[in-house]
Amino acid sequence: MPRVKVSVIVPVYNTGKYVDECAPSLLGQSLPDDEYEVIYVDDGSTDDTLTRLEKLAAGHPNVRVHTQPNSGWPGAPRNVGMEHAKGEYVQFVDHDDMLGTEALERLYEHATRNRADVVIGKMSSTMVRPRRLFRQTVDACTIENDELMQSMSPHKMFRRAFVEEHGLRFPEGPWIMEDLAFVSAAYLKAERIAILADYPCYYWMKRDDGGNNTRHRFNPRHGFWPNLRTIVRQFKDGTTASDDVDALQNRLLHRLYHVEVLSRAREPEILREDPAEQRQRFAMARQVALEEFPAAVRRGLPAVSGLRAELLERGDFDGAFAFAEHIRGVKARTELGAPRWEDGCLVADITLELLRGDGEPLLLTERDGKWWLDPELLTGVSGTKDGWEVGDPFRMAYAEVVVKDRDREDWWYPEGDLEVALRPVGEGRSRLVASGRLRLDPQRLAGDRPLGRGVYDVWAFVNLLGIDRMVRVTGHDVSNEPAAAPAVTGGRLALPYWTTGVGQLTLDVDQRLRRLGPDTAGAAAANAERGERSLPLPYVVAEPGVPAPLKVTVSALKVTAELVPAADGSTVRLRLPARLKLPAGRHPVTLPKADAPVAHAVVRDGALLRLEGPAYEAGTGRRLLDAVAGNRQVRRVRRRLGRSG
Repeated sequence: MPRVKVSVIVPVYNTGKYVDECAPSLLGQSLPDDEYEVIYVDDGSTDDTLTRLEKLAAGHPNVRVHTQPNSGWPGAPRNVGMEHAKGEYVQFVDHDDMLGTEALERLYEHATRNRADVVIGKMSSTMVRPRRLFRQTVDACTIENDELMQSMSPHKMFRRAFVEEHGLRFPEGPWIMEDLAFVSAAYLKAERIAILADYPCYYWMKRDDGGNNTRHRFNPRHGFWPNLRTIVRQFKDGTTASDDVDALQNRLLHRLYHVEVLSRAREPEILREDPAEQRQRFAMARQVALEEFPAAVRRGLPAVSGLRAELLERGDFDGAFAFAEHIRGVKARTELGAPRWEDGCLVADITLELLRGDGEPLLLTERDGKWWLDPELLTGVSGTKDGWEVGDPFRMAYAEVVVKDRDREDWWYPEGDLEVALRPVGEGRSRLVASGRLRLDPQRLAGDRPLGRGVYDVWAFVNLLGIDRMVRVTGHDVSNEPAAAPAVTGGRLALPYWTTGVGQLTLDVDQRLRRLGPDTAGAAAANAERGERSLPLPYVVAEPGVPAPLKVTVSALKVTAELVPAADGSTVRLRLPARLKLPAGRHPVTLPKADAPVAHAVVRDGALLRLEGPAYEAGTGRRLLDAVAGNRQVRRVRRRLGRSG
């Protein structure tokens, strides 16, 4: 009998319909049914959850259900699941999330090949921004890779023998941040940690009722601050103290300080919550910051975060509130050069910078050989009359392009990095900008695999001076127009365009929403060579590769044509089937959603003799562009594509 490779542990409590929504992703795994098990642990549900679970177990031999009295938190059910697990590895899943179809198979293979104690699978989410941790797959690392701190949820695969060897268990009862306690202990003990970034393994989805929104987890009555102290001390006990801001302990504690402590002094929380309650949180955060976090953690913060920490330590709630109002108004702006196709990739030059609330660039000023924060951000912030020094403008600064699969909620990272630099603007002032080359390869973007059929929106993330923003990559004064010529890539059409309204750069692969038509391609050239059964489309830029299918209408007959890339990748030819069930004559060929013909098919005895451009006249070989050179739409298309008159 095959051994159980993976035990999937799912804690549940009054989950109702979400059990049925999650189950198909667990039971439809590519890993054979007899090689994994799904263990549901019901935490004393009072609705019909248990009935739903028992029905699942009755129909699937690899599903087991355990029950226990209500504990009020996921920790105890997860521990019960581990006690009953038979798998070589355990994978934790929440009842309202989903797994990718090949998740268990891929994670297990990655784990065993690298002898990993912990495997972190790529997460997709409707609730949080993409994480740099998943830029690339990593075979093995340790806690020295502090980017691991970006993923502290328990939704990972753990080697069961490793968990048992170190006695790893979740805190039980109403214990906020029980996941951080378990995961941080595992990170500190693990000898080999692997990251699988080329396949979306875990889908962390937002519930309709908001029941899994982590914002609601902050509750001091459930021991938030004592629990945070426990986790901080766990990191201290497992690492060496140092005054070096870049020492391992300080890098690891930075995440806890930034997310769990400094959040009480920054937007949106300090501006959103009731001031009386937020003042109490602020005071508690100050106490924990001073008592638990080494000074080196705060010294290592970038400029804006450093000022927040200073205001928090001073107990200056009003100053922190005023500063948060200024920072809330800061926005990111992208400047994008004209997108174009090069070597099968969509490329463009891109620049990112931050703007103040008044729309002006956020500036740094140079004085006495030092850099100082933009004074417009300091109005009303006590203790900053002489300014706020920016010790290192590049501290923790980075920017990157990310591409979102609109249909699947997956995020992908294009090749290349953006460089952060200071650009002088005169009078001792400079802008902090990130710039580089956007490069989208439809054949490799999805974890070194081709993008699936779908719509892909281009975003950018920037973190400068401790201010982070997600921003749409947009064009200037464009909407619902082509962003570049279409391309045939991997036997499919890739159509770049600007979205309606905001004008975000988007790529439609395999005509998910867009269609090749007058709005995305120029008309075909005339075909003066008799007997040619294909016709060049001069405005389509393509990479060499297999033909792409394309639906066209010949008179009233709908047929599947092909776009055949030229050997040099400079253009494609439109090719129709050799046989057409049409009467003899000259028949218009139109693209979907188009009125004007892109070509004419000359048919005799049911056979295609040749294709002709729509303006072709026998004996003249006259090109369409000569015939309609004054057409406004043609002029617009030619301008968009940089064609000369």
